[in-house]
Amino acid sequence: MNSSLQQLQTQISAAVAGWSEEQLSARRGDKWSAGEILEHLLLTYEGTTRALERCLDSGKTLATRPTLRQRLITFALLTTRHMPEGRKSPERALPKGRPVMSVAGQIAPQVGIMDAAMARCENKFGRHTKVLDHPVLGALTVNQWRSFHCIHGKHHLQQLARLHHP
Repeated sequence: MNSSLQQLQTQISAAVAGWSEEQLSARRGDKWSAGEILEHLLLTYEGTTRALERCLDSGKTLATRPTLRQRLITFALLTTRHMPEGRKSPERALPKGRPVMSVAGQIAPQVGIMDAAMARCENKFGRHTKVLDHPVLGALTVNQWRSFHCIHGKHHLQQLARLHHP
């Protein structure tokens, strides 16, 4: 497994270890609960995995040519390794209300499944090939997808920490 994704997997599991269903479900105002944050992360991992599997099944990448704006945003995100606050999630990654304890248990295995799909795509298409479009960043290589998920995960780990220790 990729060491960065393995570290992310471990950090997410540790961040919510011992949380009760009530703690995972508690909301503060209009902000997501810890369970909703976890579901959002799970949805992004599942979505990336499905899209990578489509690339593998079709034998071709699904990447389109990124715009200049997408290239600049990608460069800024991957260089600073910081995701700005307040960005709205794409509809497909919005929490749907899955049972929080089930979601919490699915995160680590799904990161592993996503990592395996990433490795297969990298082997098939090459390290420098853009394989798939991100809804905001545009076309990314497998390694850029790994970096995105680590940066995105870190962003939400900080939110989980604030929920646990206000």
